[in-house]
Amino acid sequence: MEILRFLKLPELVRGIISGLLSLIILFVPNSTYTTVDETTKYMLAGDEVFSYSGEKWTVGFAKEVLTPDDITEETYYIAGYNTNNPAKSVLDDMYAKAVYLDDNSGRGGVVICAIDCVGISRKDINDIRKLVIESGKIPGLKSINICATHTHSAIDTQGLWGKNFLSDGKNEEFMNRLKELTAKAIIDAYDARKDGVLYFGTAESENLLTDTREPIDYDATITRIRFNPADGSDDTYIVNFACHAECLGARTTVVSADFPAYMEKEIVEQTGGANVVFINGAIGGLITCEKLDDVLRNFELGLEYVKEFGKDVGKVVMSINNEVVLSPAINIKTEATEVKCDNIALVLVRFLGVLNNDIAKDKDKNISIISEVSYMELGNKQIGVCMIPGELSPELESGNFMSAAESANGTEAEYKSLSDMARCEHNFVIGLCNDELGYIIPENDFYLHEWLPYFNNAVDESGRKHYEETNSLGPKAAGAILEAMDELISSIA
Repeated sequence: MEILRFLKLPELVRGIISGLLSLIILFVPNSTYTTVDETTKYMLAGDEVFSYSGEKWTVGFAKEVLTPDDITEETYYIAGYNTNNPAKSVLDDMYAKAVYLDDNSGRGGVVICAIDCVGISRKDINDIRKLVIESGKIPGLKSINICATHTHSAIDTQGLWGKNFLSDGKNEEFMNRLKELTAKAIIDAYDARKDGVLYFGTAESENLLTDTREPIDYDATITRIRFNPADGSDDTYIVNFACHAECLGARTTVVSADFPAYMEKEIVEQTGGANVVFINGAIGGLITCEKLDDVLRNFELGLEYVKEFGKDVGKVVMSINNEVVLSPAINIKTEATEVKCDNIALVLVRFLGVLNNDIAKDKDKNISIISEVSYMELGNKQIGVCMIPGELSPELESGNFMSAAESANGTEAEYKSLSDMARCEHNFVIGLCNDELGYIIPENDFYLHEWLPYFNNAVDESGRKHYEETNSLGPKAAGAILEAMDELISSIA
């Protein structure tokens, strides 16, 4: 290997790959690219000025089943692990679940919607927003936010898990139906709105999580936001918990929402019929269920574990006994941002039409993904929520970065973390929100394969594997997203 480095063969291979990509970029028509302005038509910007003078909470909930009826007749690829893995049956349904929240201040309502899928691009999310906005059925709406639960047993909504790496795994008819049904759930949530009281509380999920990549750092807090309608009808629970939804393991052949479905079942059994929405958190780097190693290659064990784990999470949710009332105030602000994409593999499959993220090109032919960040507050600075378009490494939230001596690149992580930006008593992250940009990794520990960056997994000098880098935009993504969030929060009047 040393002689190969001496001959500079790794550099030659990288140069060939880079040269081929430059040729591809040269011949890609300009119509493939877009601009920030062109992608913000249906991105509602929210509140320019934050206000805490709402009158009362009005909340609505609705859901739609997304699972197609012809799952065994048509080919639907399961996303999350392996290509060419068609679904064989349904364990539990995929849903779109929407919540409409309004503080009756006259400034409009906010939608939070969760889709049971591995991830969904901002381009598709803007299609859903367009359907809702152009329907004219929700007057005064100020923000629509759509996130993925990140289940690894749902139908491919990104395209990366088709017959092979270079083929699109998305089913066009399914994607169109998903958009229509998600828009319907959002509109129906508005129509189902009721007055009531909003509460929030927390509990710690001891012994449920594991971190498979150093530094060992994750948010074990489960946050529960509960709406209690004044008419005595069923409560609505919004549950935030940072964990990969992959309890069924890599050999799954069934469509499933994974553990959130069984978390919901436990909550419904204990409440007699609550509405439940699961929203994921900062899961990059990599936060997952505690027994993943046991079930990763054992599908039969996974079928048991997904129900056990979901039930355990549901029990923690229901154990919360420290609820406080949220004063009627909801504020939110959203900004579009460009994130440079250095990942040659992702650029290639985007040009082949597998991925469909909005992309831009600068004068130096650098490719970037046009995405967005949002910041929301509930109550009078009681809860602060950072909405991140991907799988955020938890240390970017907490600030518990690896030191230069510990990191793969021998450098310090020079970031302002989300915790340093906090304005509220309690803060959390909604991950994979309004886009999916893959893993968002601190630059000081961003380590690439010497020969085939982004195609092969690298192993650093300490023997640590760096799988996540192959599914990321590049080393600058973390800084770009944190900077965009800091600018957004700093701009709040």
